[in-house]
Amino acid sequence: MQSTSSQGQPGAAPNAASTSPAVPAMPGMSGGVPEPALIAANAVKGISHIATLPEITLSIIELVENPKSTSHDLNKVISNDPALCSRILKVVNSAFYGLPRQIGSIDRAISLLGLNAVKNLAIAASLAKLFKGGSLCNRFDAKDLWTHSVATAAACRLIATTLKVNFVDEAFLAGLIHDIGIMVELQSDREKLATVFNKLDVDKDGNSTSDFIAVERSVFGCDHCLFGATLCETWKFPKSFVFVCGHHHDPKQLPYENRTLPWMVYIADRLSAAAKKGFRLDVNSTDIPDEALAAIGMSRDQLAAVQAALPAALSAAEATMGQQ
Repeated sequence: MQSTSSQGQPGAAPNAASTSPAVPAMPGMSGGVPEPALIAANAVKGISHIATLPEITLSIIELVENPKSTSHDLNKVISNDPALCSRILKVVNSAFYGLPRQIGSIDRAISLLGLNAVKNLAIAASLAKLFKGGSLCNRFDAKDLWTHSVATAAACRLIATTLKVNFVDEAFLAGLIHDIGIMVELQSDREKLATVFNKLDVDKDGNSTSDFIAVERSVFGCDHCLFGATLCETWKFPKSFVFVCGHHHDPKQLPYENRTLPWMVYIADRLSAAAKKGFRLDVNSTDIPDEALAAIGMSRDQLAAVQAALPAALSAAEATMGQQ
């Protein structure tokens, strides 16, 4: 499994990622009004309970990003947290992975899946705990956002598997975190987020007919994309995840070399919304445009195959991740 740590795009050579940051450098004030990047930075700074991943998760990330680390090193760190061990083995032994035999140890899981895959499982297990906050209003519940995130992750993994790329687990995690910026909004200012939902026009089928991002910007002076990208920067996640959070609604705004994973999440987001899995008010249309498919090299026949396999993948993901 190839890590995305030193690259902007999984499977790509180093490129414009270092010179074209996903989080625009816009510090300071404009006409007395804080600019979006400052608003996002202040919001993340003010919610330390969500902005700080568990220490063991940070240790795992740091260890796997070190090229000198071994599977023994990772096994030793994870074994210090029995609860995390249990959650990882639950996922590894689930129908979601479909391995031929039960895996009884983290060491065996690492040897089968690789350090990077187990790292992503550890992050996923930690993220589940952050999607708390209950029901905000009749249009939003944090549980619904987690349901949508798991569904998008499953769809993104299925897309990656279909395309036979070498970053399947990164694709799953990218789908899982793409809307984490909404949790930043919920934790930093519940009243403003409630205002966002109250301002939305929603049809009889529960679909938003408003521009969700435009409404966010009118209320927060920022949107969930920038909030999420800023949180990923704070977590020191690989740039590819920063790009996903920042541009899963508009991958074309990224340098060409950095678009593949955001386009995959863009498609998975719409597949999840079409399946009516949890939160979907930030997606107005579930149509998959030709340019999105062309960007990742996917045919309409392959998309149809993904859609046919999606119900089973969603069930397996929900059974595995729903009660982390």
